[in-house]
This record gives sequence, C-alpha cells and structure tokens, in this order.
Amino acid sequence: MPRLFTALEVPAEVGDRLSLLRGGLPGGRWIDAENYHVTLRFIGDIDFRTADEIVDALSRVKRRDIELQFDGLTAFGTSKPHSLVAKVAPSRALAELQAEHERIIQKIGLPPEGRRFTPHVTLARLRGTPQRELADYLALRGGFFAGPFEVNRFVLLSSKDSTGGGPYLVEQTYPLAEAA
Repeated sequence: MPRLFTALEVPAEVGDRLSLLRGGLPGGRWIDAENYHVTLRFIGDIDFRTADEIVDALSRVKRRDIELQFDGLTAFGTSKPHSLVAKVAPSRALAELQAEHERIIQKIGLPPEGRRFTPHVTLARLRGTPQRELADYLALRGGFFAGPFEVNRFVLLSSKDSTGGGPYLVEQTYPLAEAA
C-alpha cells in the first residue's frame, strides 16, 4: 500500500541555499536537501487501484507555471514545536493548484484534508528542542528570503510509512502548462 502525496519540487540551487540553514538547533533532525518539497495534498496510505485513479485524474490538471518565493522561517507546533519550516509566500496560482488537487482527491472518494493549507518546506523535525533555543535560532535566521523561482511541474511522491523526511520517490511527474 503506497503512502502518497502531491508536491512541488524545490530547484537544486534553492535547496542549496536552504541547506545552509542546517545546524545550530539542538534536537533538530535535518531533512536532506534532495528531499525538500512543498506538499500540495497529503493523500496517505491507499490501495493500488485508488493510486491508479489518482495518477490518471492528476494528468488532467492544466495550470500555468508557478512562481514561488520563500518568506522567512517559522516553527510548527505551538507549545511543543515539532518542525522548522521555510514559509512559502502565498500566491493565487499556488492556492488554485492546491485546491484543484483537493477537489480531485475528494472526487475519487478520499476524505478532505483536515489541515489548512500552509505552503512550506520542512527543514528539520524537532524533538525536545528547547523553546528558547528555537527562538534564538529564528531571531538569527528567521528572515530568510529566497526567490522568486519558477516551478514548471508538480509530482506525485511516495514515502515509507512513518519515516518522516524522506527518502521520497517520484512516482509520476505532471508538467504545468497553459490552461486550455
């Protein structure tokens, strides 16, 4: 049973810039740069028949290329931070692409995503990181900015159960194109 999600890849040169932020945070398990991505829709563990339906349905998505940029760092998890992330600046094109993925997945019969879409790239998983250390890290590096850069495809990725942070396997690529 594959664990799937749709995503936008981060170009290598942008990933290299993000990887310079690694280190200096106790309890941080850093994600390898080749696994950086912006998740559009987490699908989860599904059977192979449903996976085939998803592959087919996503092939009908026709959108323009998307321009992305990073707009600072933050942490997810209020009282107990669990992830350090690079925030992606919101854009209409990105929101529309994500909403289309959500509609496709629901139309296939899977439940809606329970979390609000917050575009980001996870840089590190945090475990037991003292809040003071995290605050100091964000004070020094939180103003990170990169971009804009163009994304001309989205991908269907798979991951192993509960590994978190990769390795991810590209199952299918979908070029973005002019809307018909």
